[in-house]
Amino acid sequence: MPLEDDYGVPFPGDVLAGDRWTRTGLPRDLQGPFDWKAIFGREAKRVLDLGCGNGRYLIGSALARPDLDHLGVEAVQRSLDFAAHRANKRGLSNVRFALGEAADWLFHRLNAGAVDEIHLYHPQPYYEASAAARRLLTPEFLRRAWEVLRPSGLLVLQTDNKPYWDYLKKAVPFHFEVRLHKDVWPDAPLGRTRREILARQTGLAVFRMEAVRRDVPLPGEAPRPDFDANRPRFRRRGRVESRP
Repeated sequence: MPLEDDYGVPFPGDVLAGDRWTRTGLPRDLQGPFDWKAIFGREAKRVLDLGCGNGRYLIGSALARPDLDHLGVEAVQRSLDFAAHRANKRGLSNVRFALGEAADWLFHRLNAGAVDEIHLYHPQPYYEASAAARRLLTPEFLRRAWEVLRPSGLLVLQTDNKPYWDYLKKAVPFHFEVRLHKDVWPDAPLGRTRREILARQTGLAVFRMEAVRRDVPLPGEAPRPDFDANRPRFRRRGRVESRP
């Protein structure tokens, strides 16, 4: 059974009696563009969490905002299983979890103008120079996020990697009006994600951004993410943590 905390911080929501559990995991063979209305059975505002991990943010948002539909995409099966099981035990009907890569979903599974919010917490910075091309938040990714979001849609980004943060502050404004969020999230003062909780307990600074979709992108091209990620020490009690 999944633990109901992340590094001592309780997971959002209460576990319900078994007869009130739901099923939030989507079939692995789901194909084609994602049909929100068919999956959720209604028309509502839509929240997308790319790389949702163990579901902490998305489940908390689904509990707090039952009038919104939530989709989490995660490439790691074990983490996705934890997320779906936790959502199931909370009886949620306004959240679903899908196995897959963030970029594949953004470019191939989601139609233009499909969602109202995109959340992406702690993208992998890839510290080795040879792997820099694998970084997710490229000019192409930001342009596609702009296309997938509806007018005035919201892009939420968070990282504990300062070079990545410096890059985002230069690249994101081409398609979004940026507001730096300098304090903790009011809905989750101890951390929206498992990674944020661990980063803060380890002494890393966490950087947060809310960005509103521009009606028209700015002229020019955003820079490439070719920064030096400057690998930090990210260890706890002498070992690397790996619990989902």
